[in-house]
Amino acid sequence: MLDLKFVRENLEAVAAGLKRRGMDFDVAGFKAIDENRRRYITEAETTQAEKRKLSERIGALKKAKQDASELMAQVKSLGEKIAAAEAQAKSFDEQLLYILQRTPNLPAADVPEGLSAEQNVQVRLWGQIPHFDFKPKPHWELGEALGILDFERAVKLTGTRFTVYRGAGARLERALIQFMLNTQTEKNGYLEHWTPLMVNEQSLFGTGQLPKFEEDLFRLREGYYLIPTAEVPLTNLHRDETLDEAVLPLKYCAYTPCFRAEAGAYGKDIKGMVRQHQFNKVELVKFTTPETSEAEHQALVKDAEGILEALGLPYRTMLLCAGDQGFGAAKCYDLEVFCAGQEKQWWECSSCSNYGDFQARRASIKYKAKDGKKALVHTLNGSGLATSRVLPAILENNQQADGSVVVPQALRPYMGGVDVIRRRA
Repeated sequence: MLDLKFVRENLEAVAAGLKRRGMDFDVAGFKAIDENRRRYITEAETTQAEKRKLSERIGALKKAKQDASELMAQVKSLGEKIAAAEAQAKSFDEQLLYILQRTPNLPAADVPEGLSAEQNVQVRLWGQIPHFDFKPKPHWELGEALGILDFERAVKLTGTRFTVYRGAGARLERALIQFMLNTQTEKNGYLEHWTPLMVNEQSLFGTGQLPKFEEDLFRLREGYYLIPTAEVPLTNLHRDETLDEAVLPLKYCAYTPCFRAEAGAYGKDIKGMVRQHQFNKVELVKFTTPETSEAEHQALVKDAEGILEALGLPYRTMLLCAGDQGFGAAKCYDLEVFCAGQEKQWWECSSCSNYGDFQARRASIKYKAKDGKKALVHTLNGSGLATSRVLPAILENNQQADGSVVVPQALRPYMGGVDVIRRRA
């Protein structure tokens, strides 16, 4: 969430930053609400001072055993006037909070201009695009032919946008998760967590999904929601806490299933695994100081890229333009993995975002600096990675003419030494 004081003092700059995101910020409306709030606060304070003076006079009259009933009636009237002014001020406070809760973060200065994915900037391209002497198949055809992915029975069990993994498919998914966790914990220094898959409203508010994006969530009974990503529980581990600067940066990771309603996405990318209601992901989260925030962001991107490189999967790293960034991001890189068998061949498998203090303000996560002063941390997160995009890339890029799939070298120790997936007899 943006800081009210900052917005109040920089209305034109805030409007210009949001304009870069394609959002029109109502400066005049915000200013009018804020001025009304100040007017009623001033009225309440002025009336309170008047009431205090009258109360002193009442005290003096009573001490002199004189009639103070008229002044007491005035004090009562002033009390009612104060309560009304405070209620009005509170109403305008709530209006300002409503606006701020639904206003996205400002894009960082070095974020490219643009309002759609077409204006994103490629900053890296890695790997060799595979070439085949046959027409490559999409992962859903490969998976069904090999007997390792079952979409039809998933529909029977639940509905569309779900997948049943079987045999080597289930083991390949498990291998991916284990390989990614081992890499991030043993090589890159992240502390692994195992978190609840349900969170409360405060947690989703803290990371920015609520109140604006409730339609994208699966809500359960008793005010719980299924998590859309492990970013939510990992970030909220330190909600309402003050960390010591000496422990920063904190680097956390977690594997979880993720649940997304995909509101508004019906009819899009419905084949296969790339847009599911339930999918698996290893998430990376950091808590840093403002001074180290940018460097930690670049390091997080490298940690996510390293997974794709170890798997031998071609990818490109895109710096998102201002209008294509997520709600809370000040700066974001998307990693897009190449998938040889699909018409759309580049699929985002990781978004690595620097939120600045946007989430920390919502979740009240602070740190105590060496000089004793307290400030908001910066939070960062990124997928490391989403298997629903990586597993299809493995199948499609490593397929052979007979329909079998070569297992990446890095995953073979987790596959019991299996180097090629073939259909079981």
